[in-house]
Amino acid sequence: MSKPIVAVVGRPNVGKSTLFNKLVGERIAIVEDTPGVTRDRIIADAEWRNHKFTLIDTGGIEPFSKDTILSQMRTQAEIALDMADCILFMVDGREGITATDEEVATMIRKHDKPIIVVVNKLDTAKMDDNLYEFYNLGLGDPLPISAEQQLGLGDLLDQVLDNIESLYNIDDENDNDLKVAVVGKPNAGKSTLINRLIGENRLIVSDIPGTTRDAIDTTIIHDDQEYTFIDTAGIRKKNKVYRNIEKYSIIRAVTAVDRADVVILLIDATLGVSDQDKKIASIIENRYKPCIIAINKWDLVEKETMTMKKMTDEIRYSLAFLDYAPVIFLSALTGRRVNSIYKEINFVYDQAHKRIPTGKINEAIMEMVAMKHPPGKGSKQLKIYYGSQVSVDPPTFVLFVNDPEIMHFSYLRYIENSLRKRFNFDGTPIRILLRERKKTDR
Repeated sequence: MSKPIVAVVGRPNVGKSTLFNKLVGERIAIVEDTPGVTRDRIIADAEWRNHKFTLIDTGGIEPFSKDTILSQMRTQAEIALDMADCILFMVDGREGITATDEEVATMIRKHDKPIIVVVNKLDTAKMDDNLYEFYNLGLGDPLPISAEQQLGLGDLLDQVLDNIESLYNIDDENDNDLKVAVVGKPNAGKSTLINRLIGENRLIVSDIPGTTRDAIDTTIIHDDQEYTFIDTAGIRKKNKVYRNIEKYSIIRAVTAVDRADVVILLIDATLGVSDQDKKIASIIENRYKPCIIAINKWDLVEKETMTMKKMTDEIRYSLAFLDYAPVIFLSALTGRRVNSIYKEINFVYDQAHKRIPTGKINEAIMEMVAMKHPPGKGSKQLKIYYGSQVSVDPPTFVLFVNDPEIMHFSYLRYIENSLRKRFNFDGTPIRILLRERKKTDR
């Protein structure tokens, strides 16, 4: 199931990005005391009381402005409101209600979503009286906080969880099917591919709404296995058409990837890898999902000697962080090589669920250390005592060492590549965690 989405909206300079950074635990959004700094939505995962959700920071809404950039920011905020399961409407407790706040409140009210009025910058007891003015917005009890001073954030997160907790109990209708998200930038051919798969198999179980989104999931039976394809092109609401559809596809990709067992990244062969493809690929990487890179519209590419190899090399160079993902070439329009997708789906899914015995892992670690000695820091040398696989999907390994701080990222990458090569972890990311060995671990 996809994580619930919480959107932070409000007029410029009320502290949205500061709150966003505090809730996700790292400085992602740019914080500056200038209106309009955050122009596009910024998306990150947050967690409270063991419940994870996706947080969206939006640019400041200026309902009356005719400026092109501010109009686009308003559109981006509307997109976030459409996708959100809960809305944090942020206002400035020092300035009180403004005409812009009232217009934003009217805009938010139309979405019929749970709304929390977050009154920011109330960092002293003397300012508590400022809170009561915001009851006039008619959006329920306002909640006082100071994002900068981190006051009231626990109460805010408790309220967020109260509004989204029921979403965690929604189960997908099919427990035994294999969920496959088809993601990519607009016009890459996502819907065409799924329509082709439906036409090829002609055994459709159901077209069912997604658990928390209005995506259309299509379940197909192929060789006695059920596959539910999540078409991210179908998530856009019918009564909303946005010009800036490329940025909208990022949220669609996030929700689809979260739900999926396997992700197909569809790339237009006639255009090659775009910045948008790279952004979507990074979502797949950050969520540790097994992945297939499918090059669509291969029938439209003029072939020369080594054309396929050149395209593969371009993909590997541009998407180096997905070097584990198999690359396939197909044409959704003509159906060429489309059915090869099932073999790849099964392969990467099995790879993501593969387990390696502890003895074999430690044999491999001994050989790695012998081939390339671990790094040191000052007079201290890194020692790797032993390792084990602790989970699957993705395959996750824990290495017990004398000091995790000494581990250099390049050596960790060496270990990852060595494990991947030795145990044939193709098609799936692997995760390596470091633990300091204590006396009780011996």
